[in-house]
Amino acid sequence: SLNIVCTIFPEYDWVKQILGDKAENAKITYLLDKGLDLHSFQPTADDIMKISACDLFIYVGGESDGWVEDTLAEAVNDNMKVINLMEILGDSAKAEEIKEGMQAEEKEDSEEDEETEYDEHIWLSLKNAEILCTEIENVISEIDLANSAEYKSNLETYISQLDALDNDFQSLIDSSSVKTLVFGDRFPFRYFTDDYGLDYYAAFVGCSAETEASFETIKFLADKINELDCDTVFTLENSDHSIADTIISTSGKKVDIAQLNSLQSVSESDIKNGATYLSLMQKNYDVLKGVLS
Repeated sequence: SLNIVCTIFPEYDWVKQILGDKAENAKITYLLDKGLDLHSFQPTADDIMKISACDLFIYVGGESDGWVEDTLAEAVNDNMKVINLMEILGDSAKAEEIKEGMQAEEKEDSEEDEETEYDEHIWLSLKNAEILCTEIENVISEIDLANSAEYKSNLETYISQLDALDNDFQSLIDSSSVKTLVFGDRFPFRYFTDDYGLDYYAAFVGCSAETEASFETIKFLADKINELDCDTVFTLENSDHSIADTIISTSGKKVDIAQLNSLQSVSESDIKNGATYLSLMQKNYDVLKGVLS
């Protein structure tokens, strides 16, 4: 039976959608199933053993995956196939953007400034999801040729669902006068906003480890709320809202807080309760619909 190891939730769910009924007999491991954040994840000895013996290992390939290279070098399965999602996207991978008003990262040394840091939150684009699922299906079909027709059929069905939600987002945003989102939080949604021509302002970049926003950042975002006449500030799942609250009180305006899910801390219990990539992106649609229309 197939043995597939995935780092993040979207990969895990995409594999399940592609395998369809065959998922029951496959071994699919989701490494961050405790709801751990990709940016702080380090594999245990048990994780490394699972990767070492699997048929297919799928990972994002951004700066948070620095541990992968050493792990793969020690793998025992010579026939293992590996999918690096950012490699598949190639030139579509976007450099991390330091936007006006953002809290700058504390740099450890000057050498690091030379390297372009890429935004690894590629799964938040439904268009990317279609490209990545197509490649995942290709590789699974190479490993399990006997069931290839079924996987292709599952993929087609799934892509039509991704496509439908993508079109819904586009229609929603096209018909709204709101074209800028303000985040009192990290901002992992760059691929998403670029897909639909939205602009944004945020406290931190998507991969930031910072939690304290400077007075300048707070003031900048509070002024933006007034300038754009925003009635909503966005936060991520698991946010304590403290930065958003401070921005709102500084603005002096009556502003709501809305939460968008970046799918970065989906736990095993969320999955048991029915969470899928599509259901969580659909929830984001519902939240945005409430704000934009």
